[in-house]
Amino acid sequence: MQSIALPLAEFTYAQKLELMKLLWEDLSKTADAALSPEWHNDVLKERRKALMNGTTHHSDWEEAKERIRRIVAITFNQDKTNT
Repeated sequence: MQSIALPLAEFTYAQKLELMKLLWEDLSKTADAALSPEWHNDVLKERRKALMNGTTHHSDWEEAKERIRRIVAITFNQDKTNT
């Protein structure tokens, strides 16, 4: 397989997210994309264990989306001021 060189350091945060979205949309068109690697299951087991013993907590989906939006907005605004 030929390597692809992209100037990622020159991309803004928003551009990198858009690139990830486009790649995922393309990858998800194949059946293999739906298969998770085994280490994903290991991470989920560890997180479930941490929830059960009270060493971590979870957020509901709406709260998590809002937190992600705030982080992206802050990062996006920082990218705009640094360019």
